Amino acid sequence: MQQDPQRRSWYLGPLVVLTLFVGVLIGKGWERTGHATETYEELKTFSEVLTQVQKHYVEEVKSKELIQGAIRGMLSTLDPHSAYMTPEMYKEIQVETKGEFGGVGIQIGIKDNRLAVIAPIEGTPAQRAGIKAGDFIVKVNEESTKDLTLMDAVQKMRGPKGSKVSLTVQRDGVADPLVFALERDIIKIESVRTKVIDNNIAYVRLTQFQEASGRDLTKALKKFKEQKFQSTILDLRNNPGGLLTAAVEVSEQFVAPGKLIVYIKGRDGRKDEYLSRMKEAPEEFPLIVLVNEGSASASEIVAGALQDWGRAVIIGTTTFGKGSVQTILPLADGSGLRLTTAKYYTPKGRSIQSTGIIPDIVVKPQQPVIAAKATEKDKEGEGKPVLPHPAAKAPTTPPAAAKPGDESSAKSNPGEPTGEASLEEDAQLQKAVELLKTWKIFKDLKPL
Repeated sequence: MQQDPQRRSWYLGPLVVLTLFVGVLIGKGWERTGHATETYEELKTFSEVLTQVQKHYVEEVKSKELIQGAIRGMLSTLDPHSAYMTPEMYKEIQVETKGEFGGVGIQIGIKDNRLAVIAPIEGTPAQRAGIKAGDFIVKVNEESTKDLTLMDAVQKMRGPKGSKVSLTVQRDGVADPLVFALERDIIKIESVRTKVIDNNIAYVRLTQFQEASGRDLTKALKKFKEQKFQSTILDLRNNPGGLLTAAVEVSEQFVAPGKLIVYIKGRDGRKDEYLSRMKEAPEEFPLIVLVNEGSASASEIVAGALQDWGRAVIIGTTTFGKGSVQTILPLADGSGLRLTTAKYYTPKGRSIQSTGIIPDIVVKPQQPVIAAKATEKDKEGEGKPVLPHPAAKAPTTPPAAAKPGDESSAKSNPGEPTGEASLEEDAQLQKAVELLKTWKIFKDLKPL
């Protein structure tokens, strides 16, 4: 049997940093310079330009700023996900897989050459204000995002708790831009959230793939098993991704031991395969996975693996389509380099880059959720609070407030956070519940 290579932690989500085995990756690609003479000549030209700028530019400029700008420009010619991080940015981003950071709570990426919202994080200023997956951010504090890198955009939206930032977004189906005046907060991400639907369906929502996601899911599934639940819904909607190792740990709880979950392939063509390391085969209970356009990267790995092995029915809309792997490389001065080093593929060899996972059953969400017009400036130049469009629905009541005995209500486990739309308002979740009920009916049928 093919050996599973030593696992490494890779960066997959737009704002989540990986744990890196530095000794394995540092220097990879720089051991051989290739066209050394040609490279030296180009560097000589760069040095000449730097000297002329320092000598003749109308204002005095610092060499460090010029060189950092040149590095950013070089990386921007590669792809939207490769970026340079200053020492401050590198230090800050290392804490994000721990589940807490400062900002407005938006996971972003590049789609159609525009800065796109992959997903707002639940319970954050962005989610409460009505920012949606698929929105395009066109301005941050009146500054156009046209030429911003992902890292630059993240930095502009970051800030201390209580400070404010204005985002102007373009939304499909809405003629005018929408302006959101947000107050920054400390963003705390709870990776696994659970509840019970219709008294017998286990519901697990995975908001992001963090270091503890696999362990937290194991605990949740064990608890549901003890309660003798026989079907599960795994909700990956608006989950922007995270650690590859976490995606593998989640997937292997549903597929047989030794099964391929994902493989990655870099420029040299070498394949690194990640197999299920579970000692025992998992129970074959009915499983449905919910996805949407906000499901990206590690979410697509899980959905793709379960779909390829026929282990789950995928319901929702086509996922984001981010199938590249970013590696974080620390540099000598304390800064960092985020570099796209490979692409990942599902067990059947499907590349998800730019195409995403197509659900087995396509169900579009109910519309509209929120629509608002761009605000005008007040006399001090501050953006006025955005008001919901008259057609927008009132804020949904948390499932925990549903009336006892209501068969369509969703009951939260004690102490678990809630906030998802109720079953009546969630067409995709409704479809999943209906399918699981039908599944049970057919299973219980006996031949005449």
